[in-house]
Amino acid sequence: MNDLTTPEADTAAETEAGLDAAMRRHRVELTGYCYRMLGSAFDAEDAVQETYVRAWRAFEKFEGRSSLRSWLYRIATNVCLDLLSAGKKRARPMDLTAPQHQASAVLNERSEVTWLEPVPDGRVLPQTADPAELALAKESVRLAFVAALQHLPAKQRAVLILREVLAWKAEEVARLLDTTVASVNSALQRARATLAGREVRASEPADPLDGEQAKLLERYLSAFEAYDISRLTTLLHEDAVLSMPPFDLWLRGHEDIAAWHLNQGIGCKGSRLVATTANGLPAFGQYRPREDGKPGHVPWALQVLEISEGKIVGLNAFLDTDRWFPLFDLPEQLDESYEVQQGA
Repeated sequence: MNDLTTPEADTAAETEAGLDAAMRRHRVELTGYCYRMLGSAFDAEDAVQETYVRAWRAFEKFEGRSSLRSWLYRIATNVCLDLLSAGKKRARPMDLTAPQHQASAVLNERSEVTWLEPVPDGRVLPQTADPAELALAKESVRLAFVAALQHLPAKQRAVLILREVLAWKAEEVARLLDTTVASVNSALQRARATLAGREVRASEPADPLDGEQAKLLERYLSAFEAYDISRLTTLLHEDAVLSMPPFDLWLRGHEDIAAWHLNQGIGCKGSRLVATTANGLPAFGQYRPREDGKPGHVPWALQVLEISEGKIVGLNAFLDTDRWFPLFDLPEQLDESYEVQQGA
């Protein structure tokens, strides 16, 4: 059994050096757990850091009745529950409003809303040689799934993630939460029912891409950079969704999405895209031409694409590039040398 799905048999005799090693060994999976709980890459990193601070402070009291990994998860769960106690949940534009139509669409920024955030795969997906485990891990950090988790009460959220994603036994989860197996099973049943009611839309993971996905993304990149909206529209599902946090605007259907790009979004013409991945999905850093007319391109959006059955079903453009581009190690700008290199 490996670190991704089951608590390993750490011994109670681990020293402080062992604790430090365990923290390094489990950092990515703990960050993934906290991300699913909190819906924020930055909050997840802070939660893991707080987990380690609490672990160091309490290490002398660790009696070894559970594995060290389970103990760290217990602390991380309490940290997340504390952070969620304020009642705020992260949302996507689709959670808040009805879709607008392009002709009347306006960009309305909601400063009071805490938006669901994207996350780089490497921060939350532990390395594993098992394709089935990797597929499950990617499925569990998809934007749609993490957004659906935000509709669960905090403890139900923890139960569902531990049982369904990390494959912990009910007895282990009951010990972690200081509750009974019956209570865990009841919470899991209610959480499943809530998610079933949300009708989470399926999307296919990326990295590695299969041949058809790779061709679709190549066609998307080519169409977008040429700003051939007719060609781009053929790649979209008929009820594809476009969203642009931090604005609450979202559009549904390739006709409205195409019209948006040709009207309000015409400033994206001439953009360049740099490939990356986010939330187990294909993504691009989008750079628009400089407004001062000088050569080069500057950051505009992190595009995260949701794909299903050979079509793009979700275009998620996260516009706060000061936050996202450094997190995803994307260039600060694209200059002429980059353009020449890409065209070579």
